[in-house]
Amino acid sequence: MPQLLARIGRFSARHRLVVIAIWLAAFAILTGVVASSSASDSASTTSIPSTSASKALDIVHQKFPGTQSSAKTLTLVLQTRGTAKVTDPAVKPEIVRILTQAATIPQVNAVSNPFDPQQPSVSTDGTTVMSTLSFEGVTEANQEQVYDDVLDLAAQARTNLTAEVGGELYAPEVAAMGAGELLGVAVAFLVLLLTFGSLAAAGANMLVAFAGVGVGTLGVLAYGTINPLQDTTLTLATMLGLAVGIDYSLFILTRFRAELREGRSVEDAVARSVGTAGTAVVFAGLTVIIALAGLSVVGISVLRDMGLAGAFGVLMAVLMALTLLPVLLRTLGRRALPRRDRVQAAAGGHRPSVLNRWASFVVRRPVLSLLGAIVVVGVVAVPMLDMKTASNIPGGNDPVSTQRHAYDLVVEKFGGVQSPLVVLVQGDDVSGKLPAVENRLRGLEDVQVVVTSAVTPQNDAALVTVVPRGGPIDDSTKDLVTTIRDQAGTISGVDLQVTGETAIGIDSDAMLHKALIEYVILIVGMSLLLLILMFRSLLIPLAATLGYLLSVGASFGASVAVFQWGWFDSIIPAPQGDPMLSTLPIILVGVLFGLAMDYQVFLVSRIQEMHSRGASPKEAVISGFSKSAPVLVAAAAIMAFVFAGFASSPMAVAASIALGLVVGVIVDAFLVRMIIMPAALSLLGPAAWWLPTWLNRLLPHLDTEGHTLETPLDENKELVLT
Repeated sequence: MPQLLARIGRFSARHRLVVIAIWLAAFAILTGVVASSSASDSASTTSIPSTSASKALDIVHQKFPGTQSSAKTLTLVLQTRGTAKVTDPAVKPEIVRILTQAATIPQVNAVSNPFDPQQPSVSTDGTTVMSTLSFEGVTEANQEQVYDDVLDLAAQARTNLTAEVGGELYAPEVAAMGAGELLGVAVAFLVLLLTFGSLAAAGANMLVAFAGVGVGTLGVLAYGTINPLQDTTLTLATMLGLAVGIDYSLFILTRFRAELREGRSVEDAVARSVGTAGTAVVFAGLTVIIALAGLSVVGISVLRDMGLAGAFGVLMAVLMALTLLPVLLRTLGRRALPRRDRVQAAAGGHRPSVLNRWASFVVRRPVLSLLGAIVVVGVVAVPMLDMKTASNIPGGNDPVSTQRHAYDLVVEKFGGVQSPLVVLVQGDDVSGKLPAVENRLRGLEDVQVVVTSAVTPQNDAALVTVVPRGGPIDDSTKDLVTTIRDQAGTISGVDLQVTGETAIGIDSDAMLHKALIEYVILIVGMSLLLLILMFRSLLIPLAATLGYLLSVGASFGASVAVFQWGWFDSIIPAPQGDPMLSTLPIILVGVLFGLAMDYQVFLVSRIQEMHSRGASPKEAVISGFSKSAPVLVAAAAIMAFVFAGFASSPMAVAASIALGLVVGVIVDAFLVRMIIMPAALSLLGPAAWWLPTWLNRLLPHLDTEGHTLETPLDENKELVLT
């Protein structure tokens, strides 16, 4: 591989216009596809594998085709203050006046009467009523005005009552990019400038990264023309593409500068840097791509789309680093070096740096370093023990919104009436069995109301609505679903199945928990296999994988502390105080795997290179660490700043993913790879590089150290495009 990549680098350097033309053509083609596609009003939908609740819902739709409703509604919740009751002579007329006024709002075609004796909506303590406002003629042009009119009505009602509006007529748009993301990119450029000491080198690095993001984004948008995508999908692809694009170019550019300092010509330096550092870039990029594409195995459309979009963004970053970057390196030449280095590029000498002294300390005191780092990571990961997940957040994502206040108030006063369970009863002569079914359901713990809502004309199926006392994500409701299913066959002649939005959410959450465990096992197994192939060792992959799991734990812990517990609420603009979305842990596991393997490859490949040259295990750690740690620090800092910028997004999903990645990257780079791994390698000594003879014969040699490049390349032998 090093020989092939070196030839690609040399070809790109010699044929700069050809490479630029190819990328411009790709950019133009993708732009044409996106521009020529007709705007689609279809929204992205999330498909999940079949669950008990979803299968039962399919049967409900077949047997009760009129149960699906697309009517737009809002819930107006009114509560008295102090000891007053809604039926008091001074209060009831005020409520009636408010509801009468609600009926005059444009596009409102019905307002339910909470005092209707047939269908009362008054809480048992007499302090709260709720009314359903039904709408017709709501369009994209007037939806915001209609909703604002209802909010204005609620604001007027708050003069004498507590008034909240539940539900939503539309999903407000949230900006995908903001000042925080731009600030993160600006700081990343500053880190590059400080790292290189050359404005030209830093600019070339950023240019390649932005070019990769541009092509990657267009590719994702082109895919979105045939398969509608969620906003978070494009955000993840952009975020990952930018971060790895900067880092991959950084690794190759750093090696290019080192080759120049050793006195090589510009063209040779380009070829050797792409052949050596480029090999690590390809391997690291493949691990990220495989991990992201592996999200498809979970079977959830939104995760599949996010994984494939992110993988495409990373692929573009790798290709840009291998082809477009050599074009810029050839153009820059020795200007990629700081001015003071250009006149004595081949000068030797090495000043002991802070990182060199740090490596020496870790090697001398490996036990202390190892235990200290593990304790720190463990403390960060502790909140993970309290992690709660949900497939969706009932009442909306914002805990301080009127929508959430209305939802919580209804749950408190009316139980789970907003998210009831639907029990599908099937059998012969169902109507004759319904009294027994209803009595059995009413006798269950945490059941508030049981009522039969429909029976088929054939009398072979019925729908029974069960209102739980708790909300849809409460443990009591989950236990109630399990209890009903456990008693499904206890009534002779009928079978019970639980469905409805709440049951589907509970099943989806459970399914995602199982998928997370399976995905972690897949990722860990893949990590061990890839690293054994890369480093030809058994113990190094094991240590690297355990370190990765520590990073994931820290990422989960920080996400729980911030987004579930509400830490740093004044800093993070996205809503806090909610359970974690069930998809978030799987996304973090996949993305962090790829990034952790990046750092493992770039750090340990240098240590392996020194060891293969005859250095003792400890000398190899110090020497390899000293060469790779500076660029690793810069790369991790850049990724952290880029992700931190996206963590400032008001979109809860994007912000939670970005924050988890910030903490995961910092922990993995600075604690796992720069403390735990060197300490572990020092303790293992020669055993770290042990591989059974039979396995050594079976594994292919990747030449990740670039030994084949020690033989001078034939400068006239180029990559031939056919």
